[in-house]
Amino acid sequence: MSRKKKHDRPAPPSDTRVACRKVQGQDAWELVHPRCALERADDLADVQAMLGAGEIDVARDEVRWLLKECSDFIAGHRLLGELALAEEDYALARGHFGYAFRIGLKALGEPLPGLVPYARPDNQGFLESGKGLAFCLDKLGKREMALEVVETLLALDPSDPLAVGAWRKEWSS
Repeated sequence: MSRKKKHDRPAPPSDTRVACRKVQGQDAWELVHPRCALERADDLADVQAMLGAGEIDVARDEVRWLLKECSDFIAGHRLLGELALAEEDYALARGHFGYAFRIGLKALGEPLPGLVPYARPDNQGFLESGKGLAFCLDKLGKREMALEVVETLLALDPSDPLAVGAWRKEWSS
């Protein structure tokens, strides 16, 4: 009896963990966000309003609170990374972007299943977190690690919608 690879199975519904599934009719994959993350989408809209009003510390605390019971909330981790990046705290931003990126990579499994296009909305926060991670790694003097992230992003979506291919050229020379 042959065993199915992880990617041959449909993504199971989950309350707390990100999964992946094949995009119907395409040779591509997309992340499936857990229920807890989907339930927090409206809360993120409130956080964006707080940020718009200049209440950065309150917004940051709100996102941290949202993550307490939904650690696989990629959008929350990405937002905390963006807040740290705006303050040029590259080490903290690296941590948040890196955590969000690892969540997606773990869901996709090894080896990577194939294309994970940015055009699919459920993939965008994950891929944007990878870009943020690569940027922070470079700023922290970890160019080789940054290039590894860039190579992964380009393998997932060779169309390079996040324009990280330019970094590969710049950082490789």
